[in-house]
Parts: sequence; structure tokens; C-alpha cells
Amino acid sequence: MAFVTHYFTGDTHFQHPLMLKFRPFTTTDEMDRHLIDAWNSVVRTEDIVWHLGDFAAGDDKRTAQIFQQLRGRKRLILGNHDLDHSGNVRKGIAALAWDQPPTHYAETKQIGERVILHHYAMRTWSASAHGSWHLYGHSHGRLPPLGRSRDCGVDCQDLGYAPASFQALTATMRDAEVVS
Repeated sequence: MAFVTHYFTGDTHFQHPLMLKFRPFTTTDEMDRHLIDAWNSVVRTEDIVWHLGDFAAGDDKRTAQIFQQLRGRKRLILGNHDLDHSGNVRKGIAALAWDQPPTHYAETKQIGERVILHHYAMRTWSASAHGSWHLYGHSHGRLPPLGRSRDCGVDCQDLGYAPASFQALTATMRDAEVVS
């Protein structure tokens, strides 16, 4: 197997017209096309993409079509828009061919370092006092990084609407204070 890169992203909100108020697109089709192209410009078929919630809003058939266009093995950390009003995973989201079952929380190792993944920003997280990292979405680039914690959603100015590697996301945070 070829070398696999893990990428992180979130808050794509495919098909979500409300996002047009905050993003420089005229239509959701234009926004979706741009997000798909940005994703596929960095992700290869064998790579893993951790999506930190709020994948899509809208028609299930169109969501599946978008999902199929995105390269990589996709893993979902559930966001508020991925759930129905009862707190269950929306049927159209659950039916997608995720690499692992969608979950509210995950941990992974990147270059030997522990990374905590959640849709929401946390003030402290598992092993934060021991130098672990925390990646989240939900805030659409409006929360500044805190210690070793940062937003990795598509709306962050430094990400250009594309998924980013752990190394890229943490490059400017290496000397950040450990949160206890």
C-alpha cells in the first residue's frame, strides 16, 4: 500500500444555503463544486480524511453524489447538522460509505502524537496536560487556537476550503502552552 496521509476538515455544509451568507459563492452548486475541487486537490484515493462534523444539509441523493466525488477514505465525527431533531444520525448521512461508523469522538495518533477529535471546541481534552492535540470544527474559523487546540473547518482563513494535514495544522502551534 502506498504511503497514506491523514487529513482533517469539517463544516463543509454541502448544499446548505445558509453558508452562502458567509462564503463567497452565489449558489450552493457553486460552493459545492469549489469544496469538492479543493478537497480533491490535496487528497489522494488512499488517504484518510477525518471530517469533524456538519458534512451536508439537504437532499440525501445529492449528498451521496457529492460523497462519491470526494477522494479518500472518509471518517465522520458527528456534528450537530449530521443529526436529526431526536439526536440520531440522519439517515442520509448514516447511509454513506464511511471508512468507519460515524462517531461523536475519536482519538488518533499522528507522527507519534495523540490527537483528540471532536466537532466542538473543548477547553480541556483527554491528555491535554500531557501535550495531546485537539482538532475541532463547528466554529467556522471564529475561535482562535487555544494551546494545542484549533479549528480545522473549511472556513478557517489559512485552509483555503481544503482538508489539511496534521503537520500543516500544527506547524505554527508547536510551542503552544499545554492546557491542563
